[in-house]
Amino acid sequence: MFNPGIGLVKAKIYLVNENGKPEKDGELTCMFNPNEYTVKKTNIFKETTKQDSNSPHAEYFSAGGQTLSLNLIFDSYENRTDIRLKTDQLWKFMSPKTNKDKKSIHEGKKIDPPEVAFAWGSFWFVSFITSMTQKFTLFLHDGTPVRAEVDIDFVQYTDWEDYRPQNPTSGGGPISRLWQVVQGDRLDAIAAEVYNDANKWRRIAEHNHIQNPLNLHPGQQLQIPDI
Repeated sequence: MFNPGIGLVKAKIYLVNENGKPEKDGELTCMFNPNEYTVKKTNIFKETTKQDSNSPHAEYFSAGGQTLSLNLIFDSYENRTDIRLKTDQLWKFMSPKTNKDKKSIHEGKKIDPPEVAFAWGSFWFVSFITSMTQKFTLFLHDGTPVRAEVDIDFVQYTDWEDYRPQNPTSGGGPISRLWQVVQGDRLDAIAAEVYNDANKWRRIAEHNHIQNPLNLHPGQQLQIPDI
């Protein structure tokens, strides 16, 4: 089974425009990939009572949003810098902006917070950040926080089909899974990990134009095509 926690490039959170495509100046790279994520979808029903029944009748009312819940770790102990310089960008992703256009009838009024996309491998989730809790767990001797644990919820209110996976670098087309090579990686072992079939290593080699399957080097990024 494909394990997104091994060898993959870092997950990212992007600011996106109204078409669900990444903005040029709005990108946060996760320092550590999450160990897991949870996606939850709810439907809303009303209960009505029938006189000839002892049980309520469920009447469909509306579809609820789809929620993505993550736990992210940010750490700057090695650089001895305030970790809030990194995590403050998440707070900005939640902040509504003020319309400063003097020609607009909405001048000075706050508008909706921006939509963002959480991208990890082939997973692309366009949504609003609705909840975030930040807990500092490591400090320098002067009290500067250098490690933070962030619990964050994203809610998607638009139909998933309206936002098919996008490639953040090109703005179109499907996202390819990315594998970052580490010391000792082999194409057959990678194929066994992602496809459950070591014999499919040639698919990866051909897709990445690799002539010598033994000539992999740490840090190299491979696109993992779907079968």
